[in-house]
Amino acid sequence: QVQLVESGGGLVQTGGSLRLSCAASGRTFSSSGMGWFRQAPGKERKFVGGIMTGGWTDYDDSVKGRFTISRDNAKNTVFLQMNSLKVEDTAVYYCAVARDGGVYLFQSAYDYWGQGTQVTVSS
Repeated sequence: QVQLVESGGGLVQTGGSLRLSCAASGRTFSSSGMGWFRQAPGKERKFVGGIMTGGWTDYDDSVKGRFTISRDNAKNTVFLQMNSLKVEDTAVYYCAVARDGGVYLFQSAYDYWGQGTQVTVSS
């Protein structure tokens, strides 16, 4: 059974940092692209960024220069380092496994999802 578990969320002040982790189990994901999405209250879930199998990354413009995605294939884990956090970054953050080694903006390209972790940025 494939399972993704996010951790590292919490409450942080504006300008602070958090590092989210997504641990995968049930199969090896070294050949899969991994994505991060977020859903703010009352809004749709949106693409934050992702990392391909070769390590190439892509980010939404709203987080470029502040967020960094990395992966440790040996540990089947992907990370989202979030710096210079803003109030508008407040959301539930989800990791997901892509259908192949790529990174995609649309959710239908991802086969497995974590349960999400809450990130709250206070002013």
